[in-house]
Parts: sequence; structure tokens; C-alpha cells
Amino acid sequence: MVKRKEIEIGNVLIGGDNPVAIQSMLDFSTSDVERVLSTTKQLKEAGCDIIRLAVKNDDDLEALNFITKRAVMPVIADIHYNYKYAIGSLQNGADKIRINPGNIGARWKVLEIIKVLKDLNKPVRIGVNSGSLPSKYNHPSANVMVEAALELCEPFFENDFDNIVISLKSSDAPMTVNAYREFVKRSDLPLHVGITEAGLPKYGIIKSSIGIGSLLIDGLVDTMRVSLTADPLEEIIAAKNILKYSGHDIEMPELISCPTCGRCEIDLVSLAKSVDSIISKANKGIKVAVMGCIVNGPGEAKEADIGIAGGKDCAVIFLKGEIVEKVSSEKIVERFSFYFDSILNRN
Repeated sequence: MVKRKEIEIGNVLIGGDNPVAIQSMLDFSTSDVERVLSTTKQLKEAGCDIIRLAVKNDDDLEALNFITKRAVMPVIADIHYNYKYAIGSLQNGADKIRINPGNIGARWKVLEIIKVLKDLNKPVRIGVNSGSLPSKYNHPSANVMVEAALELCEPFFENDFDNIVISLKSSDAPMTVNAYREFVKRSDLPLHVGITEAGLPKYGIIKSSIGIGSLLIDGLVDTMRVSLTADPLEEIIAAKNILKYSGHDIEMPELISCPTCGRCEIDLVSLAKSVDSIISKANKGIKVAVMGCIVNGPGEAKEADIGIAGGKDCAVIFLKGEIVEKVSSEKIVERFSFYFDSILNRN
């Protein structure tokens, strides 16, 4: 596979050999400066690397000038239709802009944006969405999305500008996956990946796990957003989980717990939920096992950094494969918490 071009977005590098960067987008007006800054800080603490803000009017554009000076992570300005807002966002400190050149208007407007991008040495994301393709394409498909993206890139290439990130998004996960797989056969531009309009978390996380996860396993993701109808914080949590379970090195605990069955002699569901609440705020790559019976329990628990294997009205706790304590059922959570904290403090 050809290594994709490296792009600098503020102090975050994507493409090349760099780790996948997590993005989100705020769901309120950019003109609310203090709320933007406080929410961005919260998202940064949760694991977000890059934030995207809509610039849809003069108030948003003016606010961007203050936000970019104080933001704790790189800021992408999201612009549709108005080329002046694209140029103004770059001049007001945006680290990158996201546009669909097809809805910017006349070619000369796109060329004006390119001129400023080159002058300021800033990148652009050219975003293709299956729901807003150029009118000449009758029906969306993976190949149509690829052709549209390459066509939209032409004015940039003709003006010796390739500081470009590409996205090829659909609410259809297989179409999205196929579009990216086809695009990398024809270009080395870095990729922003997501399943657009994925919906409420109970649906969107599954769709995103299938779509983004497939591309992560293929090595075709440079930056990503899990697009949910939810608080942006939920997007970051979902993104980190998708990254971790696709084999990426993410500093967060991993919980392994067995399904319930007739051999289980403890309240495994409640126990797993209690353990999850204890470990969820930790920023360490600790492997945790919660197993309900003696069949798979001891083996799985021994492979974890810390594990519980249940029995009748009791459990044993393992650390790195060694039994450290046998506890009664009412003491399991308390003693697990003690040992988990000891691991955190030791690391």
C-alpha cells in the first residue's frame, strides 16, 4: 500500500506514519465563544485531537478570531456556499477549512480560496457526501463518490496545491468503505473517515464500528469522526473504543466479560457494570476480565492485568495471572476497586 501524504493541521500531523487523529464537531453556534472554549477543553480531556466549527455568518467568523487564539486543539472551520467565509476563516486563524467546492459557486471563487490556502500554507478538506453529489451524477455509489472527489480536486492540482485531506462519506457503511478502498488506488491524499448521519448512538455506533472499523483494519484512516445524534463527548468515547478494538494503541482500559449462561453462579451483569464504572475514567491501557464461572473464568482472568473469576457466592481476584484473594460475593467490587487503584498508582 502506498503511504499517504503527511498533512499538518495546527500541531497535529496526520497521514504518513502518524497515529489516527480523533475529531468532533460542536453542535451549537460558534459565536458562543466561552461555551466553545469550555466544551473544546472537555473534549480534549476526553481524547479529542481536532475540533470542527461551523462558520455560517459574520458573527461566527468574528468569534473564530478569538477562539483560534485560545483553543486547546487545532480548529477546523466548516464552510458551505460562501467563499468569503472560507477565506476569512483562514485569515482568522483556522488551522484548516472544510469545504465542498461544488457548492462554493463559480470557479473563480474556488481559485480565490486556493490562493489564500497557498499564501498561509493551510490545508483544506474536500468533503464528498453521497447526499450532495454534483447534479450530473444521478445515483450515489462508491465509484461516483471517488470520481466526484477527484473532479473537485482538479482546480487545486492545476494550481500546484495538494495540501488536501479527502472525505468520502455516506450513511451507508458498505458504500463508504468501498469508496475509500477505491480512492486509495488512485491517490495518496490523506483520508478523513466517518459514516455520515449515522444516527442515535444505539444505531450510529454500530454503523460506525462496521464502517470505520473496517477501514482502520485496512490501514485507511488518518483522521476520523464518529457522527452521532448525541453529545459530542459520546462521539469521542465511541471513537476511542473503535480505535482500541481495531488494534490501535489507545490509553484506556479494556473490559472482557463473558456472556451469561446457566453455569454462572453470581450476578455477572451487575458485577460487570460495577467494574465498568470503576475503570471507565482511567487513562491507562489496563486489561480487565470479569468472568462468571469456572469454565472460562480462570483462563481469561489469568491473561488480564486484573481479573475476577466468579464461583458460588464468591470470586477469586487475579493480578497478572496470580490469585491474590478469594472474596465473598458482597466484597467483590470493593476488593476489585482496591487492587485496580493499586495498579493505577503503581503505573
